[in-house]
Amino acid sequence: MSEQTPSFNVIGAGLAGSLMALYLARKGYQVHVYERRPDMRKAAVEGGRSINLALSARGMHALRETGLLDEIMTLALPMYGRMMHDLEGGITYQPYSHDPRECIYSVSRAELNIRLMNHSEAHTRTTYYFDHRCEDVDLESGEIILRHLPSGELRTAAGTRTIASDGAFSAVRYALQKTPRFNFSQSYLDHGYKELTIPPGPDGNFALDPKALHIWPRGQFMMIALPNPDRTFTCTLFFPFEGPLSFASLQTEEEVVTFFAQQFPDAVPLMPTLLEDYFHNPTGSLVTIRCAPWILGDRIALLGDAAHAIVPFFGQGMNAAFEDCATMSACIDQYAPDWGQVFEQYQQQRKENSDAIATMALENYIEMRDKVADEEFLFRKAVEHHLEAHLDSYRSRYELVSFTRVPYAEALRRGQQNQAILAELTRGLDSPQEVDLAEAARLVAESLG
Repeated sequence: MSEQTPSFNVIGAGLAGSLMALYLARKGYQVHVYERRPDMRKAAVEGGRSINLALSARGMHALRETGLLDEIMTLALPMYGRMMHDLEGGITYQPYSHDPRECIYSVSRAELNIRLMNHSEAHTRTTYYFDHRCEDVDLESGEIILRHLPSGELRTAAGTRTIASDGAFSAVRYALQKTPRFNFSQSYLDHGYKELTIPPGPDGNFALDPKALHIWPRGQFMMIALPNPDRTFTCTLFFPFEGPLSFASLQTEEEVVTFFAQQFPDAVPLMPTLLEDYFHNPTGSLVTIRCAPWILGDRIALLGDAAHAIVPFFGQGMNAAFEDCATMSACIDQYAPDWGQVFEQYQQQRKENSDAIATMALENYIEMRDKVADEEFLFRKAVEHHLEAHLDSYRSRYELVSFTRVPYAEALRRGQQNQAILAELTRGLDSPQEVDLAEAARLVAESLG
């Protein structure tokens, strides 16, 4: 294939890799997708490691660009806010926006991945190679060395350029770490996660309100539940690895039952497979990875978790990766065939924003597990919704991240300014309606510069 129409290797057939393959195939490029796991469409998917996905504006934009949005939305369940469950089983609802139409969507990771693979593979220029693990990268030539796992045979990828979307523990990124002045950091939370299940109720319907993301905030830990199309809820317990209340401290069935009865009393009657899920499903870890550069000349680019793994507490991991794909696509349209410029512009546009969402995701964990049960926090949220309803210029950080495509770095900056504005406006107030809207408008205009 000529340099004018290069072929691409995509390393990793997960969500980001399959979407990027679809973008490339639609542009007429030859695409070779290499995946270390078996074809998930033919093999049983390993359970217990997949935090439910929240699809929002950024991911929806990428799906719309590739013509998949309408199909994927048939799989999606809208969630309009958070439903907080206290220790006595009482619930408090907090909408995500003052606009009752605004929502995020719960989507099946596996089903979405399958649809992306099917659509990208439908293009005759796209070929998937499963059971192929990336072993190394020839940094001089950019060639990717792979091992065919069933046979043990070493092979060389055929494409002229590589987009590596092989996850948080990317083999391609590991090879790039050997290049001069490559910066890399990883930071694990002291908390891990375990998936549990709430099946449909006796009548076959959802056991909880399916139009909300359910949270059991408990200060140093929490459980969440997201609805699935089969009327189950996937629950995720975020819990310390070590300590008096931790995965390490819950070793027997009696300890698990006692803990859940004390901490999540309204959920336990809805979880008949609690013990089976708890002891069968693995405990996952939560890592933030930052690195730079993401590119090697005009030959290799990192994308998604391979470039910027984040914790899941803003529901933006998939959305950020899909935004990477959309940005790469736009850079190809604007700068190809100058592939060095394509990759450089992609990196410039995404690096600052990926760092920003990593920061916000970490901050949102504290908010979800602790602050959502705090009266002062809830009051400020009520004031925010009041401002959103009466001032076109005010948008909360959550809205900017989830319901717009404002760059993450800008959302982080405006969120910090919003906190200062709310602190000033809420001083001495007893209700949101007492807010001085004229003063609020002045402060917002001043912050927007």
